[in-house]
Amino acid sequence: MKKLWMFVAVLIALPLASAAQDARADQARWAEQARGITIIRDTWGIPHVYGRTDADAVFGVIYAQAEDDFNRVETNYLTSLGRLAEVEGERAIYNDLRYRLINDPADLQAQYERTEPWLKKLLQAWADGLNFYLASHPSVKPRAIMHFEPWMPLSFSDGSIGPDIERVNLTQLAAFYAGAPPPERGGTPAPDEYVEPAGSNGAAISPRIEKNHHALLLINPHTSFFFREEAQMVSNEGLEAYGAITWGQFFVYQGFNERAGWMHTSSGVDNIDEYAETIVKKGDDIFYKYGSEERPVTKRTVTISYKTGSGLQQKTFTLYFTQHGPVVREASGKWISVRLMQEPVKAITQSFRRTKVRSYKAFVDTMQLHTNSSNNTIYADADGNIAYFHSNFIPKRDPKFDWTKPVDGSDPATDWHGLLSVDETPHLLNPPNGWLYNSNNWPWSAAGPENSPKRSDYPVYVERGTEESPRGEHALRVFPSRTDYTIDTLIATAYDSYLPWFADHLPALLKAYDEEAAGSPLKEKLAEQIEALRHWDYRWSTSSVPTALAVYWGETIGNRINRASAEDLLNALAQASDKLAQDFGTWRTAWGDVNRFQRYDDAITPHADDSKPSIPVGFTSSRWGSLASFGARRYPNTKKMYGYNGNSFVAVVEFGDRVRARAVTAGGLSGDPASPHFNDQASRYASGDLREVYFYRSDVEAHAEQTYHPGEDGAKKTPNSQLPIPK
Repeated sequence: MKKLWMFVAVLIALPLASAAQDARADQARWAEQARGITIIRDTWGIPHVYGRTDADAVFGVIYAQAEDDFNRVETNYLTSLGRLAEVEGERAIYNDLRYRLINDPADLQAQYERTEPWLKKLLQAWADGLNFYLASHPSVKPRAIMHFEPWMPLSFSDGSIGPDIERVNLTQLAAFYAGAPPPERGGTPAPDEYVEPAGSNGAAISPRIEKNHHALLLINPHTSFFFREEAQMVSNEGLEAYGAITWGQFFVYQGFNERAGWMHTSSGVDNIDEYAETIVKKGDDIFYKYGSEERPVTKRTVTISYKTGSGLQQKTFTLYFTQHGPVVREASGKWISVRLMQEPVKAITQSFRRTKVRSYKAFVDTMQLHTNSSNNTIYADADGNIAYFHSNFIPKRDPKFDWTKPVDGSDPATDWHGLLSVDETPHLLNPPNGWLYNSNNWPWSAAGPENSPKRSDYPVYVERGTEESPRGEHALRVFPSRTDYTIDTLIATAYDSYLPWFADHLPALLKAYDEEAAGSPLKEKLAEQIEALRHWDYRWSTSSVPTALAVYWGETIGNRINRASAEDLLNALAQASDKLAQDFGTWRTAWGDVNRFQRYDDAITPHADDSKPSIPVGFTSSRWGSLASFGARRYPNTKKMYGYNGNSFVAVVEFGDRVRARAVTAGGLSGDPASPHFNDQASRYASGDLREVYFYRSDVEAHAEQTYHPGEDGAKKTPNSQLPIPK
């Protein structure tokens, strides 16, 4: 018997020993690769990663991201892999289910195995960089992902604030698959409920109206704060990209290299379609009608693990798919499936290759992959080209159907017929006026009234917008005003303080007051407020009392503005005045006393505290037409308004013989409150005082704070002289 137990012990020990040996081999391999990678952190803590190969740069940049905010890196993958409920509990189950509709781990693993060798090397380097970070930082405890696999980035291949699948309504999804609304999630905003505008600003200036005869690019994403890392990636294989990288990804999403730059803004394209499927059930089998056929509904079983007080529990769902895509809800007796772009390998290929382009032609070549689905793109380069590209993924469809509503899935005429080419979509190259822009508005004003694409030349589904946005009005006011642009004047334009929404709507309030009967209570109560607004220049500043009063009035009247009576307009001003007086002691409160930037911890869910330090911010929500966007709100325990989204990374780039740039990141680069780079850019951010970008290695070294190889955190070492030095 003793021999038998010894034999069993040996059998158990063999795989354990093998696993330990594999782990040691992996760590040796990671350490060897790390020795060929140098990370130089400049005086703002920004990592500049130098490697011999692109894979080295990927390894180094994801390692640096993990150093700065591993929590955000892991959380983004918990989200995209449909595993968030493992750490957030039952309330995240249907968010996970939504992602599982498009991200099946088995399918992603199979796609990874089929990827081209060059991409497989990058994906492996990504996993190696994160796993080496965890191995060299045993005190860091992941919430759920203990080991990163190289197929995982295929679940998160678009750097946008959210993938297309997030348009699927969670309440309706839960009702279909579980017959109940999701806990603490879902719902549709009421008609008058305000939703902060999403998206970004991008603009390009051609050499013809730039003082030094160079092209300029404005990069100004509006996202939730602290959503991206600022970094540089350099290799001997032609990589030298600088810019904003969404936490957990290995490509510069919005940025530039020495010869070209790119900025993505959210698109109003209608490129996600719903199909009303006619379902036929025969016993346990389910079919949907397509023409004269009855085709089987595909089923896939998924199990969602979720955190409870007693440990992980599980819920299992059967997901349904037609040829159009996953079924997401039911309406009027029909199952509704959704069709959208699902090409993760192409998408991540396009995202990375874009960072290495050095000419307009090369950039257009990357666009032929057609996977930049939710974005418009502003482009500029050192050859002097500026360009606008509308959404890169637009299916060709029969225009007789209303594609804003579910179409009949049984009618073959509702099929897609390939994609619109770049030339078939709204597109601009070097317009004669010398400037172009996009602010998440339609493309019909991208280069002004004379030089923009014409709506009549395109199918209606290329753009859902029905009117110009306040930011669009603002851009059309300021961009034509100069013919001698520089980096400084483009920055000034990006922070121009005019608020066109109030210029459009306050005259109605003033008229209502002037026509109010003399001696009425409102006439007397609002006399001083109206006088302040009447003499306001519609410009924000931290010291402006009319800005605070106008914003409170605008919030009070809300979406009712276009149907409000004169009495409604005046009562809203009275309520706004009372609210300011209640919260701050007087309606005569400066905007900077209300509108604040605050960062005191690295919680991903926004929160704020009036008792903790904060700083004033002049620019406002883009709702009012401010180009520089600061989406702010009150929290349950605050009277002041605190920013949570809007300007998150701002850069202005000049392309000449050498690239020059200035930039600022919301708060600071690090997610560690103890780091000197947690909030060191806050004052610059709030005032629009962009700092110099260190792009060339000689400049980086002259402003180096730390130089080290991954695994040697904080070590001060001389950079490897054999690593690449950009010209």
